[in-house]
Amino acid sequence: MKILISKRGGYCYGVQRALEVAERAAKDSPGPIHTMGPIIHNPGVVRDLAAAGVSPVEDLEGVTGGTIILRTHGVTPQAIADAKRRGLTIVDATCPYVKVAQEKASFLGEQGYLIIILGEHEHPEVVALVANAGEKTIVVENAEELDLKQAQGKRVGVVVQTTQASANLAALAARLAPACRELLIYNTMCNATQKCQDEALSLARQADAVIVIGGRNSANTTRLSQLCREVQSRTYHIEDVGELEPEWFKGAKTVAITAGASTPPEQMEAAAAWLEKLD
Repeated sequence: MKILISKRGGYCYGVQRALEVAERAAKDSPGPIHTMGPIIHNPGVVRDLAAAGVSPVEDLEGVTGGTIILRTHGVTPQAIADAKRRGLTIVDATCPYVKVAQEKASFLGEQGYLIIILGEHEHPEVVALVANAGEKTIVVENAEELDLKQAQGKRVGVVVQTTQASANLAALAARLAPACRELLIYNTMCNATQKCQDEALSLARQADAVIVIGGRNSANTTRLSQLCREVQSRTYHIEDVGELEPEWFKGAKTVAITAGASTPPEQMEAAAAWLEKLD
C-alpha cells in the first residue's frame, strides 16, 4: 500500500500560536486559568490542556478571579467587556486572521453597509463576527441561502469566515454583483486553509481512500472531509486513530492522509503507522 501524507495538514499558524499562548499563561498568569470555550476544536488537545490546569468555560458566570484566555476563533466584544468588569486577567489567543475579519466586519458596520457574513451560523468565529458587525448583518452558509431581495439596490459588504472554501465566496459574489448598488468584499479567508484544501484535493485524486483527521466540531476539518469526499467517496473523517477500521481499506492500493488545522501533525504519522501494520 502506498501512503500519501499531507505536508500542509495539521496545526496552522493561528492554532500553534494559540497553544503557545495558553502554555505560557499556564506558567505565568494568575489562576484559576480558563479558556472562553474550547481554545481550538480538538477534544484531545483540550483535554490535555485541562489536565495542565487550563480548562474551558462556556461563559463567565461563576468565574470570579484568575485568567481568561480568548479562544483562537475569537469572542464577542461583550464577552471581553464582561471579563474586564470581573477584573479577570485577559490573555488574547485569537488567531490574527480572525482578528482581521473582525476588524473588517466592524468597519463595514460603522460605514452603514448591509453586512453579509459567509460562514456557519452557530460557529463561534461567526458569532463573534456578527457581534462585531452589528445589527445589519445576515449570515449565509452558501450563495443559494441568500434571499436576494434583502440586498437589492443596497450597499453590501461581505466578510468571510476564515475557514471557508474559495468556491463558496466566488458563488456568493457572482450572485450578489447584479443585485447590489455597491458591493465591497473582504476576502478574509485564511491562505493556509486554502492551500491545505488544494493539497488535500490533489492527494484525494490520487488515492483509493482518504483519511481526514480532526475534531468533528472543527469547521475546517469537516469542510476538508466534504471536499475530499466529492473527489473520493471512500473518505473517512476521524478524531482519533483508534476509530480506523481495516475493512475501510480493502483493495486500496493508495491511501491519502490529511488533517484539519487543529490536529497535531503527529496524528497523521500515527495513522500512517496503523496502515503500515495493516498492509
